[in-house]
Amino acid sequence: MSAKEAYIKAISYYLPENIVTNEDLVKEFPEWTVEKVAGKVGIDSRHIASENETAGDMAEKAALNLFSECNIDPTSVDFVLLCTQSPDYFLPTTACILQNRLGIPTSSGAIDYNLGCSGYVYGLGLAKGLVLGGIAKNVLLLTSETYSKHIHPKDKGNRTIFGDGATATIISTEGYARIGEFSLGTDGSGAENLIVKTGGMKHSSPLGDINIDENGAIQSSDNLYMNGSEIFSFTQDNVPPLIDDTLQKNNLSKSDVDLFVFHQANKYMLNFLRKKMKIDEDKFFYCLSEFGNTVSSTIPIALKEALKGNHIKDGNKVVIAGFGVGYSWGGCTLYY
Repeated sequence: MSAKEAYIKAISYYLPENIVTNEDLVKEFPEWTVEKVAGKVGIDSRHIASENETAGDMAEKAALNLFSECNIDPTSVDFVLLCTQSPDYFLPTTACILQNRLGIPTSSGAIDYNLGCSGYVYGLGLAKGLVLGGIAKNVLLLTSETYSKHIHPKDKGNRTIFGDGATATIISTEGYARIGEFSLGTDGSGAENLIVKTGGMKHSSPLGDINIDENGAIQSSDNLYMNGSEIFSFTQDNVPPLIDDTLQKNNLSKSDVDLFVFHQANKYMLNFLRKKMKIDEDKFFYCLSEFGNTVSSTIPIALKEALKGNHIKDGNKVVIAGFGVGYSWGGCTLYY
């Protein structure tokens, strides 16, 4: 029999031990100051995966944290979803490897999906569909990203922004946050503005090209390229309508929402969006100074921290929104 509702039951996360502070970055890029980095992106430090630490390793640790912290039995899991853009292998699927490493039953489904900053919202949608369709009762949604391995060592812009991290969420037939209605969107015409061009089948071998733009930023087909101005334009054009559509699909007005938790891209962008949408500062959650932009992991880390800090209480309505690479965007409402 299919479930009528799907809920978030538990969230945990894992962060790599290695921490890179703004002071560390300024030693490498002395033309910058600690204050300039912190003021521009709102990030003081970020966790960086070690050389031999993979997205699969981090996802495993996030799941183990979840099992121990939230008293979750791995044998109760009947589907594994892993969101990552830095998988351990082309094949096999990292989620399949994690099923075995985590002691999850072989009767469970397991898939990877390749999505970035909107990936957690999409994962909640997939998990809700599995639960409501009667396909699974306890979905383990993992997000894990090692963007640091995609970034050129001399790319000071992206190195200030991105951190590595992994999260684990259980979506079930019961829990503390009911998953409401979704608004999703895609515009592949913006694909080239946030991309790693080589490594896939289109360009399997490194091209070795390195260019420096007028701002001194490194550009290479073999590393992460982000066109900051285009990404900013995409965000300001698409996120406000996304929030409006999410509210409409959940029959809510902005005043009904107790907290907005956006993808933690950088503080400048978040402040711009908040002001553009006229969201009160006390209803808008910031959670990036110690973590950086952890891509698909920012929203679940923020939700966990908001709960710990008593920013979310029973009866609250929380709107979450992810947006970025693809282009892709997604929003939904969580009912606590």
